[in-house]
Formats: sequence, C-alpha cells, structure tokens
Amino acid sequence: MSSATTTAEESVDARPRRSLGAIAVRVLLPALTFVVLIGLWWVATIVFGWPSYIVPTPLEVWQEMSDQRSILASNFRTTLWEALLGFGLAIAIAIPSAVAIAYSRTLELTVYPALVALNAIPKIAIAPLLVIWMGFGAGPKIVMVVLICFFPIVISTATGLKATPAEIAELSRSLSTSTLQDFLRFRFPWSLPYVFVGLKVAIALAVIGAVVGEFVGATKGLGYVIVASGQNANTTLAFAAIVLLSLMSIVLYYAVSLLERVLVPWAEET
Repeated sequence: MSSATTTAEESVDARPRRSLGAIAVRVLLPALTFVVLIGLWWVATIVFGWPSYIVPTPLEVWQEMSDQRSILASNFRTTLWEALLGFGLAIAIAIPSAVAIAYSRTLELTVYPALVALNAIPKIAIAPLLVIWMGFGAGPKIVMVVLICFFPIVISTATGLKATPAEIAELSRSLSTSTLQDFLRFRFPWSLPYVFVGLKVAIALAVIGAVVGEFVGATKGLGYVIVASGQNANTTLAFAAIVLLSLMSIVLYYAVSLLERVLVPWAEET
C-alpha cells in the first residue's frame, strides 16, 4: 500500500516537471533557431563582404531600430491595427459563410466554386484598384487583409463542420436536438480545431495583406517605411521594418495558438 502511494505521489510530482520541460523545449528551440539564423546572417555579410547599403549587419539594424524607434513604433502600430481589424472582419464574415455552406448543399454547389475562383485571383492585382476606389487611407489595407484571410478561414471551418463523426451526429439525433442546439453543442465544438488551423494560417497572411496594401499606396505603416527606404536607399531602415514585421507575425501567430490551447485544450491531445 505504501509503495503504491509513493508511486502515485511521484507520478503527480512528475507532471509539473514534464510540463515545465515541454514549455522549455517550446521556448528554447525556436529561440535557438532565431539565434542561429541571425548568426548566419552576420557571417554571410562578413564572408561575402556585402556593404551596409546592400545588406546591413544585425548590429546595424539594431542600431537603426534604436535610432528610429519613434518612427518605427508609430508605423508598427498602424500596420498592426490594419492587420488585426482586417483579421477580425474576415472572421466575422468567413465563419457565418462557412456555416451556411456546410448546412446547405445548394450553397456548397453554387457559392463554393465561386469562392475558389475568386481566391485564385492574385490579390496584388486588386490592390491598385482598391486605392483608386477607396483612397490612400486605411480602408484599402483592411479590405486587402479581409480578402487574403477570408478563404483559409472559410475552408477550414466548413471542413470542420462537415467532419463531425457519425457517432456524434447519431447522438445528436437521439437527443432530438434542434438544428441550433446541434450546432452549438456538437458540430461547432468539434470543428474548433479545424477553425483554429484556418485562423493560424490567416493571422500570418493578415500581416502580408496589410503590407501589400501599404506597398501600393499609403502614407504610413511598415510597408510604407520599406517603400520609402528603398526610394531613399536606406537599406538598414528597410531591414529594421522587415524585422519588426517578422516579429509581429510571430507574436500574432503564437497568440492565436495560445488562444487555441485555452479554448480547445483537447485538440493537441487528439
């Protein structure tokens, strides 16, 4: 009895250690990867003898970020706001659309092919038209983010809703649930892992969409900083903006991943 109790206590004590170990691996391995990439970048500038106006060193980029922190911070907030607002609007439009497609065979046969065709249009080709229609404000950038994020969210959500196991659907029918109850209790919770797959893809694309819109026509934002830096031959500032865009994408992606772990804890175990 004493041996069994000791074993149980050791098992309980081991769980926090395994959890901390898993967290350490999740944090240390990506951090190590970034350190290696920065090191390779630095070595490449030395080996190939690239001058600073072509490829600056990481130290020069860091110094530029420090010197221009107020300008970069202001434009960082602009791009972040455009990406998040467009991402939120894409969710608000895409998830109801996916529900309609999943529950209507007619819509699936009519609307779905049209969505695939529209998604095949290069979004960069639409960006100049958005500027003509909406001007140089935030509107074209937000619409571009919505257009880029919409399709992956629709696809993943519709797939998740249609992938409900037969036994769960049979359980729902046996309980005589209404369509709304079936959706809220069974189908939508089951589809959440699929939904978050689309959200994680879309959040990275959201930053790309905002920058594409800023490339075409903008007066602020990190995309505008990159374009202006190219025109002024300030490669170091352009690299600083690119680094900030990368950090933005990484933070947003892991924020969505953390939200998934909180809302759908069973997804990773499955």
